[in-house]
Amino acid sequence: MAKILVVDDERSIRNTLKDILEFEKHQVVLAENGKAGLEAAVGSSFDVIFSDIKMPEMDGIELLTALKEQEVDAPVVMISGHGNIETAVECIKKGAFDFIEKPIDLNRLLITVRNALDKGLLVAETKILKKKIAKRHQMVGQSPAIDKVRMMIDRVAPTDARVLITGENGTGKEVVARLLFEQSNRVNAPFVEVNCAAIPSELIESELFGHEKGAFTSAIKQRIGKFEQADEGTIFLDEIGDMSLSAQTKVLRVLQENELTRVGSDKSIKVNVRVLAATNKNLKKEIEAGNFREDLFHRLNVIPIHVPSLDERKEDIPLLVKHFCELICGEQGIQTKIFDEKALELLMSRTWTGNIRELRNVVERLIILGGQTILKEDVEMFG
Repeated sequence: MAKILVVDDERSIRNTLKDILEFEKHQVVLAENGKAGLEAAVGSSFDVIFSDIKMPEMDGIELLTALKEQEVDAPVVMISGHGNIETAVECIKKGAFDFIEKPIDLNRLLITVRNALDKGLLVAETKILKKKIAKRHQMVGQSPAIDKVRMMIDRVAPTDARVLITGENGTGKEVVARLLFEQSNRVNAPFVEVNCAAIPSELIESELFGHEKGAFTSAIKQRIGKFEQADEGTIFLDEIGDMSLSAQTKVLRVLQENELTRVGSDKSIKVNVRVLAATNKNLKKEIEAGNFREDLFHRLNVIPIHVPSLDERKEDIPLLVKHFCELICGEQGIQTKIFDEKALELLMSRTWTGNIRELRNVVERLIILGGQTILKEDVEMFG
């Protein structure tokens, strides 16, 4: 059952729509003019709003504009007895979901309601998903070490400067990259992530720069590489210390000349990409060992950000545990559990070689195996 608002200055139209929609088991609220409709829409939550266009004081298009300004998310369906293409186009441009002409066709009305409800459900699911993603990419903590990282992100994110993120495995280097992107001027452009360690050395060039059909045996069609996919946006080269020297040479060219060449082609393609890179390796030692190009290192290392290990910021463990507990319990659909103070003290006393990733795994295990309140004994047994 949906909650539907009908805004129309004609009582007969209001009552007809009310009868039809209530017969379909929907809850219907009526408003006799645009101002009353706006007040009802802002004061309550509706799944669909129907609005006549020609009304005194505030017409339907003015109501539609006001609803968008008030950030009312419900799909708005415009109704008109004097419909024409120009009016319909204007309504859609201003954010209306659909446009229906009078006299209203019953089947058209019911199909529109179903489609509007489907859209509303999709919008709601998208919001939930965005909140979940935002929670996953939070930088949790109040320690001086993490405050320094947060300060660097705030200062660097709005620029196009390249950033080299260093730190041990599991410290949250990807979170730093995501925050740099989300606070940048390129936030509405693509964010393309490449795990250099997960791609075989013989495929890394094709993955990064693309290839032409027939460039090699398995190249049965043209492929657009990650750098092209990230054009006007941001590319995140994770674990760049594991990239082959051959690929490093081509990445250096992209950084120097802002252009690339697909494998099997001699044509240069211009790209405008911000590069973020991360590694758990000491690249200076890799340079000395001949495994990493020094000129590429200097191109990437414009702004260095070092993410501290969890052992360097143990005072953040209670906040991290609370954050992971809320996140995991939400994902599992269970009541949020509580960690006893003694349990937290024991977690803080440990050495975390796997850093935040290890802590999250331990918290998840304790939530699954422990009681409503996680005790010190639970940590000793399951942690």
